[in-house]
Amino acid sequence: MTGSSRYTGGMSRDYAQLPEMNMPFEGAKIALLCEGCVLLLLRDDDPAIPDPGLWDLPGGGREGAESPVACVLRETREEVGLLLDPRMICWGRRFGVGAAVTWFFVGNVAPGQLAQVVLGDEGQDWALMPVEEFLNHPKAVSRFQERLRAYLESRCRS
Repeated sequence: MTGSSRYTGGMSRDYAQLPEMNMPFEGAKIALLCEGCVLLLLRDDDPAIPDPGLWDLPGGGREGAESPVACVLRETREEVGLLLDPRMICWGRRFGVGAAVTWFFVGNVAPGQLAQVVLGDEGQDWALMPVEEFLNHPKAVSRFQERLRAYLESRCRS
């Protein structure tokens, strides 16, 4: 992996106690998994934003002094209308170095929760895509494909 993709070890559900949670970071994303699929957002086709027109995961930039978990939970609520319990997060890692650190989380949601999805102000659409399809999709944000692969590989080694 390159320096921009370097990560620390995985996390247990006790992630809130990790010292890394108090270090500076730019933002957080989450792969919400449900029955072999992942919840995705189709980004707007605006050339002024990063990754226009690509399939993305819920999440975004940090506001104020919020923690990585608070950031990803807020962004998920804003982008897809889901109010998530932080205990549903099963994995997370810091990616990047220096000031360019971001967090990547994985969580499991029940099918009933997905019935509550409402697209927020950002994005053209949302979809539930099979994980393997997302990992190989040519119009997905590649760094998040790589990070989901890292999670899947760590799970297989455990």
